[in-house]
Parts: sequence; C-alpha cells; structure tokens
Amino acid sequence: MFVVRYDARMNHLLTTGVHSSLTQMVLTNAVAVRPRQILQRVRFSSQQAPVYKLEDSQMTLSPKFRLAVIQSSLANPSPELELSLREEPLIPGLPDDVAFNCLLRLPVQSHSSCRAVCKRWHMLLGSKESFFTNRKQFGLKDPFLFVFAYHKCTGKIQWQVLDLTHFSWHTIPAMPCKDKVCPHGFRCVSIPRDGTLFVCGGMISDVDCPLDLVLKYEMQKNRWAVMNRMITARSFFASGVIDGMIYVAGGNSTDLYELDSAEVLNPLNGSWRPIANMGTNMASYDAAVLNGKLLVTEGWLWPFYVSPRGQVYDPISNNWEKMAVGLREGWTGSSVVVYGHLFVVSELERMKLKVYDPETDSWEAIEGPPLPEQICKPFAVNSCDCHIYVVGRNLLVAVGHISRLNPKESCKKKWNFSVRWHVIDAPESFSDLTPSSSQVLFA
Repeated sequence: MFVVRYDARMNHLLTTGVHSSLTQMVLTNAVAVRPRQILQRVRFSSQQAPVYKLEDSQMTLSPKFRLAVIQSSLANPSPELELSLREEPLIPGLPDDVAFNCLLRLPVQSHSSCRAVCKRWHMLLGSKESFFTNRKQFGLKDPFLFVFAYHKCTGKIQWQVLDLTHFSWHTIPAMPCKDKVCPHGFRCVSIPRDGTLFVCGGMISDVDCPLDLVLKYEMQKNRWAVMNRMITARSFFASGVIDGMIYVAGGNSTDLYELDSAEVLNPLNGSWRPIANMGTNMASYDAAVLNGKLLVTEGWLWPFYVSPRGQVYDPISNNWEKMAVGLREGWTGSSVVVYGHLFVVSELERMKLKVYDPETDSWEAIEGPPLPEQICKPFAVNSCDCHIYVVGRNLLVAVGHISRLNPKESCKKKWNFSVRWHVIDAPESFSDLTPSSSQVLFA
C-alpha cells in the first residue's frame, strides 16, 4: 500500500515510497496551504514493485504492471477547466514558472503519487506525452538506457528502461511485432538527443526468414510507429547513424545467404534509398561510427581458421574500402565511441577495455580493472558522454567512467585513458532476462 498522509498536528505531509527529496519538498510546500483539498484525494493503493510504467492513461497494461489510479475527467481537461485553474498556484509561495520547472524534474516513479496533490499537478503529470513535451520545451534532457532483452527460456522479447539519473527501471509499450522472432537478428539504432529509437530488420525464429520491418519509438510520445520497410529484408547486419541518417549494410538474406547490399533511411520523410554495395558478402558481428564513417566487422569466430573481414563506408564519397588489418584483427568484442576514440570491451582478454590507435593501427589496454565479474556474457554495450554502459545477463549494468590522462611526454599528441567501474543492481524479476541490444535516449 502506498500512502500519502497529512499530519494535522505537525502541518506536514508524510509519504511512503517516494524516492526523491525533491518530491518530498514540493509535496510539503504544496500541502502547507491546502490540507483539506489534499486530504480528499491523496490516498490510493499501488502495487509495490521495482519496475514502473511509462504509460499513457489510455494504454492497456498487463495485470502485473497495472496501477490503481484515481480516474477523473482531469485526464482530458476542457478549456474552461484549464482557465478556472490558472489562479490556483502550482506550489503555494512560488511563482508558477519556478514551480513548473521544479515539477518537470520529478522522477517518473513519483508521478502516480504526485498526480493526487491537486488538479493542476494531475493535468501536468497525468500524460507522459505532455510531460516530456514540456521538458523538451524547457531544454531539460536526462539520459535513459533502453535495453532490448529476451527471456532466456521462452525467447519473449521486451524493452526495459533504466533512468540513469535516479537509477530506477521502467517499461515501455511492447513493439508491434506479431511474429516469434530471434532477438539477435534485429539491429537497433537511436538518435539520442531527439529521443528516438529505431528497430530494423530481424528474423522469424521458426522459419529463419529475415524481415524488412522498421519500427520507430518516440520517447516524447511513448509510442511505437511502423515506418516504411527496408528495400531488402535482412538480419544480423550492420547499422549506424551518421549525420542523422540511418545506414544498414550486409546481413543474411531470405535464403540465409550473406548480402553485400546497403541502404540508408532518412528519418524525416521515412524514405529508403540504396547506396554503394560493400563489395563483399558478409554478415556483421559489430559496427561503429567513427569520424563520420561506418565501420563494419565480421568478428572473430572460434576456432580461428581465417582472419575476420572488415569494411569501412564513407558517405561523402559513397564508397567502401577494406578495414585496416590491425583494426579488424584486434576488434574482439563490443564497441563504443568515447572522446572520438573507438573502445572495445574485449570478450577474449579477461573482459578488459581497450582503445584503438589509428596512428599505429594497434589496440592498447587502458588503465583500470577489467569488467566487473557480476557482468556475464552475452552483454550489450553503449555509451553516453564519458560513460560506457555494459548490460549483462539478468540486466545488471556496469557503468564505466572513462577519464583522459595527460599525454605521455614522449608523444605530446597522444592521449591515455583510464576506467573505473560500478555496478547497478537490477530487480529480481529480471533474473531470467538476457540483453540483446542497448541504446541511450534523452528526454
């Protein structure tokens, strides 16, 4: 039971389950003037769970995550009602613009309780679409880690979202994907500052049939949309975002034969167009965007009978070229780009983090410990600013802070790097989940 209670003797609002000091502060200030109005609508029940819903009020939720929330016509206020509420302050004693700025910083898990404070709070926090739209207009953007995961026994796919500011987990609506699919066949890319996520391709599990599916998720609207299909159905392919354009290349075709074709999506108009062929048929193990170019690696496969292949695409010249030998042979894990350098969480060398030096065409281990032992393979890797996020089985997340050290005296232009790790625990309900991909979005 979640209870928000007003103590008349102490003129103070007591809360249980709100994890933000800001929430406690604004609730206390709000109740100081209107205790009777608050008492009429602050008590409701909520299932105590470590996972919260980023839901719209009209969305159908599974019983596990359904919240018992007071239903009111306030969810869709009329213009007359909005006009009548303008004289009611958001927080007594504060100008509305200051109070509005404060409320837009409330963590998502506090919204259900805060909606019960007053009518204006209910209108502001009742719709996630309006909440995140207002945050965008105010220039407020916090990072969220989106993890594409699947149940290791049933193979059922789902998205889980980690608030990287308050370290709380949330869910989003399920993808509109009817077929039973192979989680690893998809490729997920994002445009982080726009708060948009794209899921492309994939493969139907039962018949090993690649898909030309393209789905778009907008965090501001908290909904999925079906985009124009890719020119070629493909799975296990390379993908990346360059200057706001989404590139896909290679992968497996409908007969499981490797492709050499590539194409690009303009997210603004949803149109696909072909680009130059890769020149070699290959499926992708990993890909990265570095210095405005798409790097595609086939990756090491055990046993090491042959050297891996790698290709580099330049969108300016619309041309592919072979990857440097040292770059492709040392690419032995999942990659991210931080400080304009390519880093790899190596799956072969004690899960150490290493960085590529283009001047010497070689890889160097950076200072610091290896990936924490709690993080088990397979894992998904992404980055934001100077942080690397590695999501392992059970959705444990290792956060690596990358620091740039002073250049060596012998080489003034060369940077050295170090890393320090800490682990974010996941709810017990995630114990059967395995990550397939991860993306960082801002909202």
